[in-house]
Amino acid sequence: MVLLGATISGLLLTGGCTTTASAIMSVTGVATDTSPTWEIIKHIHAKLTEGDPQSCASLNSAQRALTPRCLPFQPGSLQVADIRASGFQECVLTLAARDPQFWPVLPELLDKGAQPETCYMPPMVALARSPNPVDFSKATPQALRSLRFLAEVDSRAVNHDVVRLLSSPSARAAGLDEVISQWADQGGLAVGQLAFSPLGALHPSALQTPLASKLEAAGHTAKAGLGPFQGKLTAGFEEALRTSDYAALEWWFKREPKLVDKVPSTQGQQLPWIPLARVVVPSFMNDERAQAQMVTFLMSHGANPWQALPYQPNQTVIGFAKTLKSPTLALLEAPKVAPASTTVVANSALAGGQAE
Repeated sequence: MVLLGATISGLLLTGGCTTTASAIMSVTGVATDTSPTWEIIKHIHAKLTEGDPQSCASLNSAQRALTPRCLPFQPGSLQVADIRASGFQECVLTLAARDPQFWPVLPELLDKGAQPETCYMPPMVALARSPNPVDFSKATPQALRSLRFLAEVDSRAVNHDVVRLLSSPSARAAGLDEVISQWADQGGLAVGQLAFSPLGALHPSALQTPLASKLEAAGHTAKAGLGPFQGKLTAGFEEALRTSDYAALEWWFKREPKLVDKVPSTQGQQLPWIPLARVVVPSFMNDERAQAQMVTFLMSHGANPWQALPYQPNQTVIGFAKTLKSPTLALLEAPKVAPASTTVVANSALAGGQAE
């Protein structure tokens, strides 16, 4: 007993907390599980490791599968009882779907009875609202099938943000945009039956795809895509502007030419906003270096930098840019150029006259 006490004292004086705790536990082979000495050792160990993360071995199978420090996931390790009572505050399917590092767990969760309908936050909605870009190219075929299944069987996946996700370039490359087409074929995207517009929800790059044409043929319109919607992600036109998707902006301008100067608010009674005024705000564009090019693009389509701001009628876009000391001010004050469509017509007429 005296020797054990001396050993512990020495370890406490010379070791770090974790090392000391492990060493103390290792020297307790001299004591039995029921001895007073063992109780003292356990108390000391508990104090030294207080606040340390729980060891992976002590977690249940669901917790172990969905804890980053316990990766990689061991297929076949999940217990049905642990899936039903995981100990997490969130649904295990939501946790697994939201974070790509846990996608390998999805097939087994579903095979062993996990149901997306029981999740407060729909798994695919959670993934769609991830702050990081979702790269489906890193998913295994099994994980992709599981993600597709979650989108197909959970009616709550028919959502503005999920449509944006499933129509993204990465999702289209993985074939997941077929789910949106399937929803349309099954009547799940019927005009007037949704809390969002499918065209407004599409990823800007998807407006040039057959899927967008299919939605238009079904009666969905660009105008409806400018209205209020239920969702967390940015509205389609604003996303195209923010990400400098010029092809998408051309799509919008072709159908709603007035958007170049004024965009209706998606928040009900709020005032409309002016694209030029948004663009001159440094933090608006995804790539601030594209700011000048976007100003030029908008003005070539007829945007008026002298128009008054809806929320401040005594100030123009140019005045706002001056206040911000925007580097685009010289472009805004440049002589007005003919809109792109007018220029094309004029050039065509000139070419025709020369030909004659």
